[in-house]
Amino acid sequence: MSKFEQLIEKLDLQSHLEALASLFAREKSIILQGDRGLHFKFITALDSFELPSLPELKNLDDELIRLSKEATLSLDEIYEFVKIIEFFNKLKAMSLPPIWSEFVSSIEIPREVLEIVSFFNDEGKLDSAKIEELFEVEQALKNIKSQKRENLRNIANSRRLNEYLVDSNVHLYYGQEALLARGGFSSAIKASVIGRSSGGYFYIVPDSLTKLEQLESQLLDKQEQIYRKYAKLFSGTMHKWLLFLEFINKSFDRVDHYIARAIFLRKNDLELILPNKSKTIRLSSFKHPAIKDCKPIDIEFSKKIMLITGVNAGGKTMLLKSLLSSVLMSKYLIPFACNETQTKIGSFSFLEAILDDPQSVKNDISTFAGRMVEFRKLFKLKDALVGVDEIELGTDADEAAALFRSLLEELSKKDIYFIITTHHKRLASLMASNEDVELVAAIYDEAKQEPTYTYLKGSIGKSYAFETALRYGIDEQVVAKAREYLGEDKEQLSQLIEQSTQLEITMREKIKEAEEKLERANQKEQKLDNLKERLLQEQKEKLSSLEKQYQSSLKLVQEALKKAENPDARRLLNEAYKAKSKAAIEREKTANFELSKGQRVEYRGKEAIILSLKSKEAFIDVNGMKLRVNKSELKPLQKPKKIKAKQPTISVKAAKPQKSSLTLKLLGKRADEAIEETQQFISDALMHGFSEVEIIHGTGSGVLVKVISDLLKKHPKVKSFERVKGNLGATIVKL
Repeated sequence: MSKFEQLIEKLDLQSHLEALASLFAREKSIILQGDRGLHFKFITALDSFELPSLPELKNLDDELIRLSKEATLSLDEIYEFVKIIEFFNKLKAMSLPPIWSEFVSSIEIPREVLEIVSFFNDEGKLDSAKIEELFEVEQALKNIKSQKRENLRNIANSRRLNEYLVDSNVHLYYGQEALLARGGFSSAIKASVIGRSSGGYFYIVPDSLTKLEQLESQLLDKQEQIYRKYAKLFSGTMHKWLLFLEFINKSFDRVDHYIARAIFLRKNDLELILPNKSKTIRLSSFKHPAIKDCKPIDIEFSKKIMLITGVNAGGKTMLLKSLLSSVLMSKYLIPFACNETQTKIGSFSFLEAILDDPQSVKNDISTFAGRMVEFRKLFKLKDALVGVDEIELGTDADEAAALFRSLLEELSKKDIYFIITTHHKRLASLMASNEDVELVAAIYDEAKQEPTYTYLKGSIGKSYAFETALRYGIDEQVVAKAREYLGEDKEQLSQLIEQSTQLEITMREKIKEAEEKLERANQKEQKLDNLKERLLQEQKEKLSSLEKQYQSSLKLVQEALKKAENPDARRLLNEAYKAKSKAAIEREKTANFELSKGQRVEYRGKEAIILSLKSKEAFIDVNGMKLRVNKSELKPLQKPKKIKAKQPTISVKAAKPQKSSLTLKLLGKRADEAIEETQQFISDALMHGFSEVEIIHGTGSGVLVKVISDLLKKHPKVKSFERVKGNLGATIVKL
């Protein structure tokens, strides 16, 4: 059994892959070699059109090897190649999508190969219409068969043989025409016995037909010679075009893969997921093919290690197999059930499943020793996804937790990703602080006393061993005694873990509810913004309309004044025009009004100072009151106050700090707090006359290191600074 076959057996994918393989035109590996992205395009293009059905074929690897050695194939073997050529000829005659059209048109079938195809009829036999000598032989054979049949009928109807014949029919016995006679027939006719019936009668061939049979045998020999002649001729031509035949044979398998997958997709309502270059696995509504009516899985694996804890028989192994199966099926473009738009599968070079008990009596290997052998092999891998079921199997849980923590941390450095199940909490608690580890708890419905097959990220699940024992019929007294043996402290720890899980669920539900409220608020805000834009547009349109009306009325007034001059009317008209011009200037000023931080503006008749600006809003100070307002509500000050600048009188009194230190600890501080405290620390040190001080900032995420370094570089009183050797979490500053 190959490694691939072992893997699909461990992941319970045999039936799923067998169902896909049953759609192939001929037996082959389920693995589709080559460019996955290109294969994906060919398969998905089949949604828009139907390809002709593929002919059933035998595997032709042996025939190709024999052709390479200039052997002569039989006509039946040659016809297998003919069927492939005929299939591609059908494709060439079809209207295909661009990607298929380019592929098919790139296949140029040699004229000599097409000539061979033309010699075969639809039954896979040589077409005698193209071979004169074969036509003559076939006609002669037909005549002889007709004569034999006529002679047999005449003999069967003769009176002297009537009492010995079972019936007057001509029987076919292993391809030879004969009469069915009773014992004693030899007294009435000379004939040869060629067989006996189940009733004890004899199949006989009269000697009078011997000459016809001899002639028929000669014709059959001649026919066979013609067959051999053309088989040799065709085989010679095929040897000449061996490379083409190898190519067309592989191309047929490639198309066979495409069509089988397309049919499998439609037939079972599945999806085809192309792996991406990331290492993230996101499953949405995923259903493992081996489980009927299973609950869809929604999970995301985006870190180096996923540690699955929780109830026994609660779905931990199913989750592990689902994640590995999704990667394997995606890797080999095998369709499966999921939400296509939300599912994302990363790409891994290797897949490993450590799921079985590795104990071997034959090789004297214990369960734990077998696990060590399997983990030793992992050090040779890179860019791999490894699934390990019940990782602490076979040894003390505390020791195993420490050992496996060390192994996992070391292997993860080699770009190896792990999905691990365990019902022990020791390993989970040891690795919980590692930011590369994702904790997942299998959720248990305590009210129904059964697993839910749902999973909660960021928590350690309770094992529910006692509850499971009760559910499967273990006596309550036995379980109660076990609780006593376990001890009150551990039981309380399990309860705390369970409570933590429930709190996590509640918290996530509230977060989801808050996010939904925020989304609704954002939608309302967007609607208001749209309404405002619409009203502003309507206002502009109305102003434009009024402007047109004003111009039209003005024109009429001017024309009327020309006809009857009126000094008062002319004066009023000029005043109206001046008022309009002044209003237009004011509108233009307001429209071109640019805002900046610190600017004094008018807000609802009051003077305000702009503190900060956003795209549509401004944060202002109005007489000491801070407000967030829309920019459109701010106007330029009509009469800004002129304030004579005075030379400020500055009095600085610096008191020497009462106490100071040569060391500043910033561990746990935010960036803004750290900057403020560092500035004060350097000032105090300068006041005390210190020439060298130490700042302890730790390593952490590196944020504090960066902001402190940037501050020290810019500080005018800092001569130099350097990190403490051997202690990357501290910096020495020289003043």
